[in-house]
Amino acid sequence: MLRREVFGVLLAGLSIFTGAMAQTSEEKFITVSSTTSTEQSGLFAFLLPKFKEQTGISVRIVALGTGQALDIGRRGDADLVFVHDRAAEDKFVAEGFGINRKDVMYNDFVLVGPGSDPAKIKGGKDIVAALKKVADAKSIFVSRGDKSGTHAAELRLWKQADLDATQFPAEWYRSIGSGMGPTLNTAAAMNAYTLSDRGTWLSFKNPQELVVVVEGDKRLFNPYGVILVNPAKHPHVKKEMGMAFIDWLVSTPGQEAIAAYQINGKPLFFPSAGK
Repeated sequence: MLRREVFGVLLAGLSIFTGAMAQTSEEKFITVSSTTSTEQSGLFAFLLPKFKEQTGISVRIVALGTGQALDIGRRGDADLVFVHDRAAEDKFVAEGFGINRKDVMYNDFVLVGPGSDPAKIKGGKDIVAALKKVADAKSIFVSRGDKSGTHAAELRLWKQADLDATQFPAEWYRSIGSGMGPTLNTAAAMNAYTLSDRGTWLSFKNPQELVVVVEGDKRLFNPYGVILVNPAKHPHVKKEMGMAFIDWLVSTPGQEAIAAYQINGKPLFFPSAGK
């Protein structure tokens, strides 16, 4: 009798395990390599359940800086990339690693810094002039330093100011190799300046004395695009489900969902498909 009971328990356990395995194997999902700003701003937590509800497809996010996110796509370790560095995106497509790039949304970058504003730049709208003043004053500046879209934008802006950030002394220029959230935390702890995408800034819960000091310059425009990893290079890419996500993002429901995401009544991203 005992043997029969033990056998019954084992058989039931095997049935549960087999059922769970079957359910897992049947789950429809795609992997998206994206930026820390889309993840840390809370946008994906808001969007992805809506997409799954309409399509039954789950989206697994790998959140890194744009440079690393594109490298994951190059290796074929994601089905899509969703990033914000247009020059790097165009290169990714030109090299044959991605296809069907679409504009999805935009926001802008802001320069944040201590309320005491040691570089005397608060309220300005010329980001290049402001960065020159930060460098002249040797005010502490925290850089992501992670080859992200934000880091690439920061380096471009320093270059437009005729300055080479790679030559700045660590005495005041701190390159930390981290995502946007940790970079803002470091800047807050050090009472320093840093460049942030507006979405992550608005969702940041630990500003301490940090405030926006420069905004509104057209050079701070920050567009986001989505790209399917090329199945011709990586045949395992889930093309149909990947395109379903792209099509949803640029559709009216997807664009409306992006526009609806707000924090304290302020939108973090603005839809741009077809614009």
